[in-house]
Amino acid sequence: MEISLKTPIRTLFVAAVAAMLLFAGCKREENYSEPEAFSFVVYPGSKYLGEMTEATKNAHRVINPGQEPPPTAIYDTDAPMEQVAEYYAKEYGYNGVAPDMTNNLNAAKPPAYYRTGDLATDNKGIEPLLKKMNMPTDVSKATGLYKAADIQGRPNRPRVTVQRPYFDLTKSQVVDRTLILMSR
Repeated sequence: MEISLKTPIRTLFVAAVAAMLLFAGCKREENYSEPEAFSFVVYPGSKYLGEMTEATKNAHRVINPGQEPPPTAIYDTDAPMEQVAEYYAKEYGYNGVAPDMTNNLNAAKPPAYYRTGDLATDNKGIEPLLKKMNMPTDVSKATGLYKAADIQGRPNRPRVTVQRPYFDLTKSQVVDRTLILMSR
């Protein structure tokens, strides 16, 4: 029986390639197993609303005492609501914003969709919470209809609600700007 050097070299080569693939495969899994840091995507030119952000966090503390509020940030902008909603849908990798929650009677709820609401109805419902928070808000000033978009969150991104106009609970006034509420 003749032993060739080609066989041991081929065996070593195959073993080396297998080891590299195994190492590369393990390394890739490690990278994917580490979650990306949670982050907010801020709409260009928007203004941070610190008072409303803190009021929202305080509402969470009243509803869930002893629990830390989730990461939350509220901004507003002069940009049209639809433009802001499309921006967030694109940033999150969605194909756009569906006309409504039914997505033209599709069985699956879309990850981003438009909806409408009534400022008076929505804010009347939180009056008991505002009293518990000792927040002197005149909800009778919350009048009119609004259009909004809900954008589903991602593992490292918060869900986003975009609305215009909105009722500023800290100043008891309707504001004709686009509100951007981001919360985990």
